[in-house]
Amino acid sequence: MITLHHCPQTRSMRTLWLLNELEIPFQLRSYPFDRSLRSPEFLSLSPAGRVPALEVDGERMFETGAITEYLCERYSPDRLGRSTASPDRMSWLVWLHFAETLSQHVVALTQQHVMLYEDHMRSPIVMKLEAARIGKCFEAIEARLSTPIESRDYLLTSGFSAADISVGQAVYMASHFVRLEGYPALHAWYERITARDSFEAALPNGGGIYSQDFYAPWPLE
Repeated sequence: MITLHHCPQTRSMRTLWLLNELEIPFQLRSYPFDRSLRSPEFLSLSPAGRVPALEVDGERMFETGAITEYLCERYSPDRLGRSTASPDRMSWLVWLHFAETLSQHVVALTQQHVMLYEDHMRSPIVMKLEAARIGKCFEAIEARLSTPIESRDYLLTSGFSAADISVGQAVYMASHFVRLEGYPALHAWYERITARDSFEAALPNGGGIYSQDFYAPWPLE
């Protein structure tokens, strides 16, 4: 049995989306994004108090990249994963872990706009810098999807994979801070992958971190 420990609108959405796509049985245990993640019980699952945490056959895992690699290797090595014999294995690994590069900037902006409750604690400079860094990540995805040689429907030439899930979830979070309209190939790809039922099933059903759809950087005074 698989149990996913999850908070809506966090990195654990990647794992939930992936499990939905794998179509394997699992249990979902959802938590509010609060101090319950610091409880001794939860810290025994994830020592840094972060989601996702995954229990599989009595063993425990944390870190989304590791979880994604494990689940794909065990349940879908050549559909959502790419086996070592695949020509796309290297690209699969690169884009799978690129999601975390993007997520780090999302975390910084989430802290600035949402988690810091007092305005004097927030920095318009940090907001602008981190939004610009997300823009650079978006440019990298745009370039990948619209090469001079050919346009790709997905991040890998061989088709949809867990790399699209991982990066797509990071883009879902990042789109709360940087709009997608300036990146036509990325925007079309995002619309394509988020039309999947597995993505819809991973969206928050109430709750979540963000109370609004978009958070613009504050103007510098």
